[in-house]
Amino acid sequence: MKKYSGFTLLELIVTVVIVALVAAIAVPAMQTFAQNDRLISQINTLTGHLAYARSEAVKRAQQVAICVSNNTTTCTGGANWEDGWIVYVDANADGTFNPGGLNEDLLRAQQTLEGGNTLSTTIGTQVTYDYRGYVTAASIGSFSLCDSRGATYGRAIAISTTGRVRREDTVSC
Repeated sequence: MKKYSGFTLLELIVTVVIVALVAAIAVPAMQTFAQNDRLISQINTLTGHLAYARSEAVKRAQQVAICVSNNTTTCTGGANWEDGWIVYVDANADGTFNPGGLNEDLLRAQQTLEGGNTLSTTIGTQVTYDYRGYVTAASIGSFSLCDSRGATYGRAIAISTTGRVRREDTVSC
């Protein structure tokens, strides 16, 4: 006579209940983790682009700017930084990107931020670095990055007169 081994119905039900309980606890935590990770990644991208623009301005001894762009090729003049931005060399220091002329190169482009996050600023539509790495008076201010959870979970950075970017504790969404 053969002896069969396997699971009983009761053992299977207990296992399914335990898996369901663990999943019920883990899924909300993963969503929070993903939202936090997205915010950190996006603010680090902006910080990196600001640092890159500053270093390129010093390296090239020319004005370099970052402006709002929803098409990743030109400054669109909109106020929605979450739509994206571009980093470009402003060789003639006129505050506008003139592609194809006067050595005004497009250095980097950022597409629309994912997750429906908002990026508000006190600066306006452009940050401009001079040949020393300093920002113009109009470029001094801060950026606040927020998601649907509000300022409690938001991230903020500030740009000083010397062009240095630092993390801010106060977030305004």
